[in-house]
Amino acid sequence: MARLLGPDFISLQVRDLAASRRFYVELLGLQVSAFTAPDFVLFESSTIPFGIAQRPADQPEAGVPGAGIALWIDCDSVDELHTRLLEGGATILRPPADTPFGRAVVFADPDGYRITANENRWDLFPLGGSYQPQ
Repeated sequence: MARLLGPDFISLQVRDLAASRRFYVELLGLQVSAFTAPDFVLFESSTIPFGIAQRPADQPEAGVPGAGIALWIDCDSVDELHTRLLEGGATILRPPADTPFGRAVVFADPDGYRITANENRWDLFPLGGSYQPQ
């Protein structure tokens, strides 16, 4: 029987691809992959592939981008990222705090997507998605 195996790719549709690319590269420190496709930017990732795509002109704009979706991105230093986000004028939705999933900060990207950057507890949540109790 066919079955889903788990998420394997994340792409956000954005209003202004150039502005979003600058945000993700200059403020968040992501590196652009060598992969190219029209109206799309893929970032290097050690976890699930992540990219941004220009929202198609014939698609209506979402009222609240990503409403109902929780997007968590692994981060090597939440506190340093928080400082850089503040200095860059980003909207902080929740300041850094310790969570059951690791230290995390929640912010909005230029389109209003709610993003949680966290220092993942890889000992509890390794790649592959299976919880590993201590």
